[in-house]
Amino acid sequence: MRKSKPKKRILLPDPRFNDPLVTRFINNLMEEGKKTLAFRIFYDAMDMVGEKMKDAEHTPLEIWKKALENITPQVEVKSRRVGGATFQVPLEVRPDRKISLSMKNLILFARKRSGHSMSEKLAAEIIAAYNQEGGAFKRKEDMHRMAEANKAFAHFRF
Repeated sequence: MRKSKPKKRILLPDPRFNDPLVTRFINNLMEEGKKTLAFRIFYDAMDMVGEKMKDAEHTPLEIWKKALENITPQVEVKSRRVGGATFQVPLEVRPDRKISLSMKNLILFARKRSGHSMSEKLAAEIIAAYNQEGGAFKRKEDMHRMAEANKAFAHFRF
């Protein structure tokens, strides 16, 4: 690499929960630079999660963090060309990429859900991920299954 590595930007914590992880999630949720709308969607979703999960002894933020933890992949497969064949090589996921993948999957499957508003869809996907079900959790399970099936090619690691 000729250039030096870019500096990691420090994210400021969000105003309501005072957590930089929430800011990172909102940045992923944001479309076309509309950050205030992304904040409103996320906070409305957290309120809905709080209402729907009243019987749970956890706060909505803890439920959201547990949901993210449940859909965070540990291993993934990457294509590696050896000779004329392409192998799916299982690799461990870097910590910062783990967070990024889980957030993007949660948002992707929330957008695909049926419902009226994005905050409703996001709340439903968070609750599903918390209960270890839903599209984002299924995606993680599929990634793990692919890695397990191709662990014979682990010696082709980069």
